Amino acid sequence: MSDQNKLAKDTVHTDESDIRRQEIRAQQVSIKSWTQKILVVLLCLASFYGGWKSYESNMVSECRASGGQMVENQKTMLCQLS
Repeated sequence: MSDQNKLAKDTVHTDESDIRRQEIRAQQVSIKSWTQKILVVLLCLASFYGGWKSYESNMVSECRASGGQMVENQKTMLCQLS
C-alpha cells in the first residue's frame, strides 16, 4: 500500500470519527438542554411555593400583631379582630 493511499484512508477514517463525535456532542447538548429546562421549571415552582408560604406567614404574623386571630374559611383565611 502506498503512503498516499494509507494517508487517504486515515483521513476518511478521521472524518468518520469526527462526524460521530459531533453527533454525540449534539445529543449531549440536547439532553443537557432538556435537563436544564426541567431544572429551571422546578426551581421556579419551588420559588413560587416558597414565596406564597412566606406571604401567608407574614399575613398571619400581622394579624396576630394587631390582636386578631386567623379563621379558615373554605379556600381563604380571614383575620378576625377581637
